[in-house]
Amino acid sequence: MPTPAIFILLLSITMGTIITISSHHWLTAWIGLEMNALAILPIISKTKHPRAIEAATKYFLTQAVASCLLLSSSMVNAWQTGSWDILQMTNPLASATMLVALTMKAGAIPLHFWLPEVMQGCTLYTAMLISTWQKIAPMALMYLMSNHTQPLITLTLGILSTMFGGWGGINQTQLRKMMAYSSITNLGWALMAISFEPNTFAINILMYILMMMPTFPILAMTATKTLKNLSASWTTSPTGTTTLMILLLSIAGLPPLTGFLPKLLILNELVMQNLTPIATMTAMTSLLNLVFYLRATYMTTLLNSPGSATSTMKWRSPITKTKLTMLAPTAIFSTPALPSIIP
Repeated sequence: MPTPAIFILLLSITMGTIITISSHHWLTAWIGLEMNALAILPIISKTKHPRAIEAATKYFLTQAVASCLLLSSSMVNAWQTGSWDILQMTNPLASATMLVALTMKAGAIPLHFWLPEVMQGCTLYTAMLISTWQKIAPMALMYLMSNHTQPLITLTLGILSTMFGGWGGINQTQLRKMMAYSSITNLGWALMAISFEPNTFAINILMYILMMMPTFPILAMTATKTLKNLSASWTTSPTGTTTLMILLLSIAGLPPLTGFLPKLLILNELVMQNLTPIATMTAMTSLLNLVFYLRATYMTTLLNSPGSATSTMKWRSPITKTKLTMLAPTAIFSTPALPSIIP
């Protein structure tokens, strides 16, 4: 794809997200979401592979259905209240339908089946774009209408997302699908806090984006796509592999890494709302994510020594120090930042 075309598409994605975040009218927010969704379709299908075309088709159909739900729910709310303002989503039916539409766009339960297939069919950098930047716009709309979300619905969707995300990721050997199910689990954690403490919801999303930004580039630089590749990545870049393992444990929420902070805040908020059984169930389901991330760490750090026999047979492009230096700031803040964040 020519460089000007990529620049125009990335500019459209950026402008679509900015329009959605800064809008107060549902039609303006819908226009931003459509700009965002249509601009990423050529990026997903740029490899001209049948799986990439299939992923782009699934992404388009899913986003189109979600946009239809968004427009219909905003119209119902406008008929009932006479307002198109995002902050005035007071109709219960319209609020519930809008929440389902936004979770469908972000990739949470119950309409989450498109996310693993789409991320598996595109490149690693495109998967990073889908799991980070593409979630900002629907999450911002959820944050704006958080005062009118129904706690029963958000808690139900949150628990189901953490459960299905954990169970789905255990059986995966493809790292992109594993990251997709981890994204579903993280969205479940965020949904559990949106009705009670929207700021904690925002912290969880921002921390997740911060952790995912250095993870996918390291996977791309070491050409690691499966657990089998991950077990031999030590011979290519010991520094990058060590950083990747710490990042994966941070995404899983292992203390005292950064990923543990939003989970701790969400559990604290649930306990303060007298929802201790739900907090206990959510903490137990998070162990499912920890299982497959610990399995990846075990395969990388314990099963292969730095001088394994695969080093003479495995071909990889050389990892320059410049590439790792560019990832250093985000990787540092994504792994050991917990002691400096908590007062």
